[in-house]
Amino acid sequence: MKRCLPLAFGLLLLAACGEAPRDARAPAAALPALTVTTVAPQQLDWPQTFTAGGNVAAWQETVIGPEISGHRIVEVKVNVGDVVARGQTLALIAPETVDSEYAETRASVAEAEALLSEARANHERARQLREKGFFSAQQLTQTQAAADTAMARLDAAKARLQTAGLKKSKTVILAPDNGTVSARSATVGAIVQPGQELFRLIRGSRLEWRAEVGAADLARIKAGQQVALTAPGGGQVEGVVRALAPTVDPRTATAVVYVDLPAAAAGKISAGMFARGEFLLGARPALTLPQSALLLREGFAYVYRIDGNKVTQTKVTVGRRLDDRVELAGIDAGARFVASGVGFLADGDTVRIVENQDAPGKP
Repeated sequence: MKRCLPLAFGLLLLAACGEAPRDARAPAAALPALTVTTVAPQQLDWPQTFTAGGNVAAWQETVIGPEISGHRIVEVKVNVGDVVARGQTLALIAPETVDSEYAETRASVAEAEALLSEARANHERARQLREKGFFSAQQLTQTQAAADTAMARLDAAKARLQTAGLKKSKTVILAPDNGTVSARSATVGAIVQPGQELFRLIRGSRLEWRAEVGAADLARIKAGQQVALTAPGGGQVEGVVRALAPTVDPRTATAVVYVDLPAAAAGKISAGMFARGEFLLGARPALTLPQSALLLREGFAYVYRIDGNKVTQTKVTVGRRLDDRVELAGIDAGARFVASGVGFLADGDTVRIVENQDAPGKP
């Protein structure tokens, strides 16, 4: 009886302090980990694309050189980057020697004409004397041969004059077509030689993108398709597929796709640059969520599905991206998901939902 008194006294003391024994306490309610808003997936028609890389090059590049040799350049009228028109003067070659050759040939033509005139007059007199019996048939034949020879010499002199005139015209180097000067090696005072390159001209100022496309993707590309090219400086250039190479490189398993670029692209992109572009293959439906609903962790992608007042971590596969939305595979179109702040959540967390909202979709 004496041993029970201290125990009873202790129980009365605890009751007086307002505390109950540990076994008699009620379980505490779980507190929400975060206040969240929700979003539902949206089905959108997005363009289907794939990306490739390649170099920008001139559509056609013309090499311009001298057509005469051994003469000195006296003036260069254009520089690299200049846009020129067909027939525009690019450079001048010293004409003195060529002019003297032309004048000499023209004098030889005049001499040949005089000799022909004399030979024909002699032949006419010989014919008249032959009719009167003063000339033999042999003598008449000789005068005819002399006239024919004089005619042939005149024709040869005229041919030489034509050649000299053509050579004289080549002292002015002209642009063979409209385009942009891409290279210039012509300098004043240089002596031109056969086969020497003086200028390079991008015909029509046209550029093209030569994309290297894998054999597996080649069948998806057709002439006339649109291509969105990203310039190294960040600008966008729109192109059109012109042609596909008929062969695939066996070493790289790629083929070249030729994409025409507009004339306006010259200010954003230059020949020789490497660029990446997207081939637009048409629209395809996409089930999307905002980028803010996606959690990237340890090399995988997750979203948090709302189940009552708890969240369930769901692994997804990421597809195409457009603006602030991302295509996801592995989600239920009828479910709702946490819209933002997913980096602060864990699987099974209790949350408080203050409102439900659908983020606006962007096609």
